[in-house]
Amino acid sequence: MPGVIDRVLIVTGAGGGLGREYARLLARAGALVVVNDLGGSRDGTGSGTEMADAVVAEIRANGGTAVANYDSVSTEQGARSLVDTAVREFGAVHGIVNNAGILRDSSFANMGADDWEAVLRVHLFGGYNVTHAAWGHFREQGFGRIVMATSTSGLFGNFGQANYGAAKLGLVGLLNTLAIEGRKYDITVNAVAPMAATRMTADIAPADLLQRLPPAHVAPVVGHLLSDECEDTGMVFIVGGGSVQRVQLFTNKAVLFPDVPSIDEVRDNWGRITDMADAQPGANPVG
Repeated sequence: MPGVIDRVLIVTGAGGGLGREYARLLARAGALVVVNDLGGSRDGTGSGTEMADAVVAEIRANGGTAVANYDSVSTEQGARSLVDTAVREFGAVHGIVNNAGILRDSSFANMGADDWEAVLRVHLFGGYNVTHAAWGHFREQGFGRIVMATSTSGLFGNFGQANYGAAKLGLVGLLNTLAIEGRKYDITVNAVAPMAATRMTADIAPADLLQRLPPAHVAPVVGHLLSDECEDTGMVFIVGGGSVQRVQLFTNKAVLFPDVPSIDEVRDNWGRITDMADAQPGANPVG
C-alpha cells in the first residue's frame, strides 16, 4: 500500500481484534499510527493502558512507528485529545479508522436507556467526535481518508442489537453526507461492515463460522480505503472470510398519484409500491 507511506493514521479501538489488525497492517505499509484504545471491557466498563501499549510494542518490534492513546472517543474532549496526540507526535493527521465499539446486547423489550445511550455514544458519537476533531485538519491540507466501521446488524438488523444496529447504520447516514461535503477537499469517507472473529463476536456467531473469519482478511480493504490511490467515497462494503462486496441503496420506479391518494388507493397500489423488480441504485431526490 504505497499510498499510506508516511501518512499519519488514527485507529480507534486498536487494542485488539480488528483494530489491532488494521494498526499492524498500516504500520507495516509505512504509516505512522496512533493506536487508540480505552482498554475497557467489551461492555465499555473499565479502562487501562495495557492493550494499546501491547499493540504499539508489537508494531515497534517489527520496525514500524506508533504511539499509544487511551482517550475515550465517546466525548468531544477525548476525541480532541486523540487528534492532538497525532499532530503533536507526528505533525499531522491524514486518516481515521473509526473502529472503537462496545456491546450491550438485549432484546428491545429489556433494553434500558443506559445501555441504549452507552452504545450510541461509543459507536455513533465516537465516529462523529473523532471525525469532527480532525475535519478542520483535513480541509486545511486538502486531504483526508475516513473509514467507518459499520455492521450487518445495522444494514440488515439482528435480534438483540437494537442499540448497536441503530448506531452502526447511523454511521452510514453520517458518511453519506460527509462524502458530499468532503469531496472538494479530497476527503473520502467510506465504511466497512466486517465479518471477523473478535471478542465482540465470540458469543454471537457459531464457532465453526468464526474459524473461517480471521480479522486479517478485513484489514487490506481498510488499508486500500485509506490510501492516496483510492478516490472512491460514500461506499459501504461487507468484508470477511475472503469475500468483499459492496452494499448500496436501491429504489424502484415511483408509483405516481395525480392527486392526494386515499388510503384505499394506496392499498390498491401497494403491490406496485413494494415491487423491487425494476429497482435501480438510488439517489437523494431532493439533493
